[in-house]
Amino acid sequence: MKSASPESAAARLKKITALRPTLAIVLGSGFHPVLTELRVAEKVSLAVIPGFPKPTVCGHAGELYFGHLGGTPVLVLSGRAHFYEGHDMERVTFAVRALAAFGITDLLLTNAAGGLKKSFRPGDFMVLTDHLNFMGANPLRGLRHPNASGFVDLTETYDPPLRALLFRAGKKLRLKLKRGVYLAVSGPSYETPAEIRAFARLGADAVGMSTVPEAIAARHCGLRVAALSCITNLAAGIHPGTLSHADVLSTAARVKKSAAHLIRHFSELYGKTAPGTPGATTRSKK
Repeated sequence: MKSASPESAAARLKKITALRPTLAIVLGSGFHPVLTELRVAEKVSLAVIPGFPKPTVCGHAGELYFGHLGGTPVLVLSGRAHFYEGHDMERVTFAVRALAAFGITDLLLTNAAGGLKKSFRPGDFMVLTDHLNFMGANPLRGLRHPNASGFVDLTETYDPPLRALLFRAGKKLRLKLKRGVYLAVSGPSYETPAEIRAFARLGADAVGMSTVPEAIAARHCGLRVAALSCITNLAAGIHPGTLSHADVLSTAARVKKSAAHLIRHFSELYGKTAPGTPGATTRSKK
């Protein structure tokens, strides 16, 4: 049986709705309350879309939405596939390639992360400025695309104009967003205190188990990327106790309204600046 392609998945998505958003949002652990701000046009399980792996982690619903967020047409993925679930990188990044084939040009990735800075507090939000890939794999390894090289420039993986929109949205809500470098590990075990000390010396500000493969694949597809972490806990050795996924979800639940409002305002600002969206003005070029 022939495996599904991103193009066939995109064709399926186009049959679901007449909406053609250019912005997609991936909701990571704890970010699903953003859906309360979404005016839903269509909802579909990822299980019915060819090639999309269904997430198995608590807090990742495995659903895709078309609708309007802050008045802007958007495509929202509630949940993602993780490398630690046993998927290969091609499966982990399949959704991103399907979104690109659909016509998405801008991607906002969200995640829960552990903070490495003592100035961070659980519930803070951090805008990614860069990343360190410690997952032990690259999603472009072995890539067989006749018209695309795997040698993708990642100097500005996280698009400055999109990052600026996140900070503008935070300012509007009087949220002081942090900024920093995200380090991705394969998981699913949490890091040791010794690893955290090493990561901090390498320049990491937060650590997590997602986002980086999707960001690399998105840049390979020519998408502009922004990413936002909710600092749900301080990392091992900085955190005074033990770590658990339940604590991650508990912190995310505490700041769910802030997360939902922040991303809604980001989407609203995007709609006012991105060419081709209702009410758009001229968007500054990268």
